[in-house]
Amino acid sequence: MENNQPIIVKRVKRFGDGHHGGAWKIAFADFATAMMAFFLVLWLLSTATPEQKIAIAGYFKDPIGFSESGTPYIIDLGGSPQLAPEKTINPEVKSEPTPDTSLQLDKDKVETMAEQVERERLELLLQELQNKVEENPQLQKFKDQILFEITQDGLRIQIMDAENRPMFDLGSARLQPYFEDILLAMADTIKAVPNKISISGHTDAKPYSGTGDFGNWELSANRANAARRALVAGGYPDEQVARVVGYASSSLFDRANPFNPVNRRIDIIVLTKKAQRDIEGEQGAPEATPPATATPPADAAPGAAAAPSDAPMQPRELRQKLNIFEDGVLKMDEAKDQ
Repeated sequence: MENNQPIIVKRVKRFGDGHHGGAWKIAFADFATAMMAFFLVLWLLSTATPEQKIAIAGYFKDPIGFSESGTPYIIDLGGSPQLAPEKTINPEVKSEPTPDTSLQLDKDKVETMAEQVERERLELLLQELQNKVEENPQLQKFKDQILFEITQDGLRIQIMDAENRPMFDLGSARLQPYFEDILLAMADTIKAVPNKISISGHTDAKPYSGTGDFGNWELSANRANAARRALVAGGYPDEQVARVVGYASSSLFDRANPFNPVNRRIDIIVLTKKAQRDIEGEQGAPEATPPATATPPADAAPGAAAAPSDAPMQPRELRQKLNIFEDGVLKMDEAKDQ
């Protein structure tokens, strides 16, 4: 028997998912904004002082009193909220302006932070000077005579004598050429920092053999001043020199051996601000006082003038007394190593 029933074939067409639009992006952006605001509120709550929290709460309780107060801000820029009690509609909100001590940094803390920054600057300067000595072939052979250290007063640079390499001519303040090269090479690096410097000269304990008006004190001071002139010639500003002083043999490097050549040295200290203030305070000129009028002794005859015990030296005699150098070389009869 034949089956004449027609065969029906259903064909299903598949299409891709349609575009849903960008509504989810807006929702996600709103969620991210809400989370950011939430964490911002948490951060403000953790960092705000109690006074600031009271001021913020008072603003939301009584916006009229804050808007018509002396400042248009919730918290005054000076750190104290100012309300308008006669305008407030909330009698519970009271304004008691108190200075916000949390915004006032402790003076000692500020000084400590400044000293720490300054110490880091000096440590960088020390490292740069050490690198210059290591990289410069002319300075590298003298690195055993150059010492760097950070002290309470600042960065100390000590340049010492050696038995076979003295910094100065015998018994004089004339610089040896290699010592001039060391100072000239350091001048550019030292002047990169705004700190002032102190230069001091030192001798060993051998007594100076020469004229009685000149000794180790004068020699050490002249050598320190010669080092200053070399730094200035190398481009260091003369006004950045805070002090030039001679110590003779009063501050020995090697106390066990007072005659050790290392005791003959030049110290250059890049001063801290505190040490600079101490020096400038010590050097401050006292207030001028009117000269006192000399009164004759009671037993002196009326009208008699007291004769001075020491007559002032004439200019020619003074120049001859102080002119101990001639063309930079010290004149002396017999000199020992200084």
